[in-house]
Amino acid sequence: MVGYVVLGLAAAMVVWAALAYNGLVGLRNQVKNSFAQIDVQLKRRYDLIPNLVETAKGYIKHERETLEAVTQARNLAVSAHANVAADPTDAGAVKQLGAAEQALRGSLMRFFAVAEAYPDLKANQNMMQVSEELTSTENKIAFARQAFNDTVMSYNNAVQQFPGNLIANSFGFKSAEQLAATEAPEERKAVHVQF
Repeated sequence: MVGYVVLGLAAAMVVWAALAYNGLVGLRNQVKNSFAQIDVQLKRRYDLIPNLVETAKGYIKHERETLEAVTQARNLAVSAHANVAADPTDAGAVKQLGAAEQALRGSLMRFFAVAEAYPDLKANQNMMQVSEELTSTENKIAFARQAFNDTVMSYNNAVQQFPGNLIANSFGFKSAEQLAATEAPEERKAVHVQF
């Protein structure tokens, strides 16, 4: 009789461990899917930035440093983005992406501040169209980031809370990092584009 009780408890533990493991895998996959939504919007923004720079080149020839800063910040963000796309649960890669995105946002804000001094550039039809698309994309990124961060929080709760943490630690599930918009309060505002 005791043998059946022990066997029943062992079977219950195996079933619980399998359910906990499968739950963690499901949550990790949700984190990856949530990042895929950000991925689409970031790629769109990265594609728009060269058009923005090309349009501005003819008008703000004396602002070469500003144009180069935007291009360099974009390239760093693209590189950091590729690292996160490979594994959205890699906390270090997500932190690097957050920093790269912060630098890109700052360079875009400086670019638009400089562009304000060039009325012909502000009136350029291509510039207005790219700016409008960029603003729309920024809003979509903000919504996708919020969904990603919510999913990361659910995943982290499952990884860190008892008894799920026993399975998480046994099978190498690590806490993920939320994608912060930016660290500086003055940079938390959306890129404002107005032409």
